[in-house]
Amino acid sequence: MTEERRPADGPAYPTPASPDWPIVETVVEYETPWYAGGYDLVEQPDGSRKRYYWAELPPAAVIVARDGDQVVMVEQYRPAIRETHLELPAGIVEPGETFAAAGARELREETGYDPADVSLLAAFWTATGVLRHRRGIVFAEGLEPVEASLETNEFLRVETVPVAEALDVARAGPANDATLEGLLLAREDGLL
Repeated sequence: MTEERRPADGPAYPTPASPDWPIVETVVEYETPWYAGGYDLVEQPDGSRKRYYWAELPPAAVIVARDGDQVVMVEQYRPAIRETHLELPAGIVEPGETFAAAGARELREETGYDPADVSLLAAFWTATGVLRHRRGIVFAEGLEPVEASLETNEFLRVETVPVAEALDVARAGPANDATLEGLLLAREDGLL
């Protein structure tokens, strides 16, 4: 992926190399509609060179949506790991879009809830040993029902879970990182 993505509430990537770790060469070995993969040939601080492999994905927003004493979640099958998960709604941040705007859009599209207010709780890199992927955790509230607009590959069921049980439900498994991160951050901020 050669184009630069710059959500307004997160840095663009790829990020510049450290002067102590110059990139000699970047090779993209494959590109798909979902991600690209390749390696950087890096000169390490001792002068040796090594290939560091990566997969690059566009940034994603994960939405912690509170509706009264309920958290909105979606149940969907994840073909990559062959499991059905009950998880927080999430989706790709489009070019020029902020994590918050993407979170509001994805919540509307996937669940049929339009939030009155969204805020970014945190934006961070994930799985930094192999991924070039930023994630933003967005909190949404003041939900109004609207018509959902699922994409052709989205087969999901919307479910609400009591706030007091949401983390236990997410931990019961199968669990995923984005849902656990989102719930923990929202709880830490006193939102759940």
